[in-house]
Formats: sequence, structure tokens, C-alpha cells
Amino acid sequence: MARFFLGRAHYTPEMPEIGLVGLPNVGKSTLFNALTAAGAEVSNYPFTTIEGNVGVVPVPDPRLGRLAAALTPDEVVPAMLRVVDVAGLVEGASRGEGLGNRFLGELRAVDGLAHVLRCFEDGNVAHVLGRVDPVADARLVETELLLADLELLQGAIEKRRKAWQTEPREHAVERQRWERWLALLEAGEALRRGGPSAEEVREQKALGLLTGRPLLYVANVGETRIAPPEALAGRLGAPVVAITARLEGELAELEPEERAEMSTALDLGASGLERFAEAAFELLGLVRFYTVAHGKLRAWAVPRDTPAPQAAGRVHGDMEAGFIRAQVAGWEEVVEVGSLHALQTDGRLRVEGRSYAVRDGDVVEFLFRAP
Repeated sequence: MARFFLGRAHYTPEMPEIGLVGLPNVGKSTLFNALTAAGAEVSNYPFTTIEGNVGVVPVPDPRLGRLAAALTPDEVVPAMLRVVDVAGLVEGASRGEGLGNRFLGELRAVDGLAHVLRCFEDGNVAHVLGRVDPVADARLVETELLLADLELLQGAIEKRRKAWQTEPREHAVERQRWERWLALLEAGEALRRGGPSAEEVREQKALGLLTGRPLLYVANVGETRIAPPEALAGRLGAPVVAITARLEGELAELEPEERAEMSTALDLGASGLERFAEAAFELLGLVRFYTVAHGKLRAWAVPRDTPAPQAAGRVHGDMEAGFIRAQVAGWEEVVEVGSLHALQTDGRLRVEGRSYAVRDGDVVEFLFRAP
């Protein structure tokens, strides 16, 4: 039987990262535990998370299972997602209230944000504001992130102002961008609402600005939902994934067969964790391709429209430097015939060059010159 490897040993710096944000006692650490099985402390007290939690999450991938069944490799490694959980933010966090502001720095490197909203009533779990209102919670946290971004950008502009004045032409684009972002923040608008280009998103990330990052909401629901996810999505203007974090945590502790039986008995369908991982991948604009080499089947995550040489570099730097060509097949074709070699024999294996953009579901063999 192929072994599935799901641990930190496969972490790489290029791994996509998503940060969990939200008020205290909304279920962030419970969700983190369910996602990572890392055992972060969970209790009914604000600021239980006083140290940032970081975990690596395997992204559920039915295609990978189908490929493994057809190819029978010795090892199977899914694509991974790095999840960062920080202390809950409270009103005034941008001014140093509570503990959340201490950890905003840990979020500045993430690629996207997952804002966990409390959408359940439970008298045994105190809400930090004494009421359950997910829309108000979302706006409160976004306001704190806006204020933090505003302070950070104002400081960055002051540091650059002399250069803008002494060399105005050289820095005209930067000045125009930063002043436009400042106007958005001063108007109470998140930077993502300004429709930033991919280049601008990278620049905002380099500055440590958070409100330009892609955002999804995680509605932590109970048996009685405060608001349906569809209604929340419309009011908040961002995708919403509904998860019962406590139930998902209980399921995560079970053995795979028991978990499947329980999910069937409860008629859960795809687990909330699977939907979260898929939504995170979609949010970050990622696709997955697969490689098969030396008995190992592995899934890789890259941004959509990544050229073949850069995708090869995700596997190994030497592959990008010495890239010759890629031999490509769709995952369904590989499942159908059982190997890339069989497809090549049938003349169905495509040969692609440097300009080819790797597609979601591609099975790829990279040919390269070793240095």
C-alpha cells in the first residue's frame, strides 16, 4: 500500500500560507486543531492563544487518490497549505489593546486571510462583546486591520517622501500607487476593494499591508445557525465557507474508517475541512499538478498560469535552470491507461515548451539538463 506523507518534513518556503483571524472565542483554535491535529490549546477564555500556532495541512485531493490507485506508487504526497493561527483581535487592537496586535506581524507573510466568524449560540462559551453578530464582528476586525494598515502606510510614505521629492520621475509610479492606497484606507476601504493588480498585491505584501490580501470568511456554525452562509456572503462581499469546527475537530481525532462511517451516518458529504482547503486554494488562485518519479507520486501547488519552467523550479531549482521541455498528460488520461509510458507509446503524451502554462490536473514529467 502506498504511504501518504502529511507532515512538516515536506514544508518548503514556497508553500502557500493562509492566516486565521477573528475575535476571541469564535473557534479559531478549534478550527486550527481540526485542520492540523496540532493540539493548540482551546478554552473558554479570551486570549487563550497567546503564542502563534503554525501548522501544515494536507489539501484533500480525490484526483490524487485516483492516480495513486492507478499508478500504485510507494509514496504519495499531497499538496500542502500552511496555516497560521494568532491571538484573537479585539476593538482597539490597532492601538495595542488585547494581545492580537502583538501577532499582526506573524500575518504579514501570509498569502491570504481566513476570517473566522462565530455563527452559533452557546451559553457556555462567552462572546467577548456579549452578543453573537457575525456581520458586526467582521466589520470590527476589518476596521482594526484597516487602522493597522493606515498607520503602517503613513509611516512608509514619510520615509519615502524625500526620495519622491528629489527624484519625482523615477518614483512617480510608486508615489501614485501609495497615495491611492492611502486614500482608500482613509476612506475606510480595504485595499482589496481597490482591485489591486498581481504586482500591487506583491508590493502591498512586501510592505506588510494586510487588507489587500485575498479574504474568505469561515462561518463557524452550530446546530442552530445565526445566519445562513449565503446571506453572509452577500452582506460581506466575500466567499463564505460554513464549518462546524467542534464537530470537525471530533472527526479529525477518529481513524479514517471511523471518520468515514461517522460522516456517512451524519450525512455530512464533503467535510468542512475539505471545503475550507478547496476554498483557500481557489482564493489564492492556485492549481495543482502531479509528478511521478522514483516511486513517489506528488501533488504540487503553483499560481494559475505558471509557465512550465517555473513549475519545474517548484520541484527543484535545477529543473528550472536546465529546463528543456515538459511531457504532459491530463490526470484522467493517466488513470485510464495506468502510466505516462503507456500514453507515450500510444502517442497521447503531449510535448510542451517554455511558454506552456501548467494546467490544473496536469501530470508532468520535466526534462532538463543537470548543471
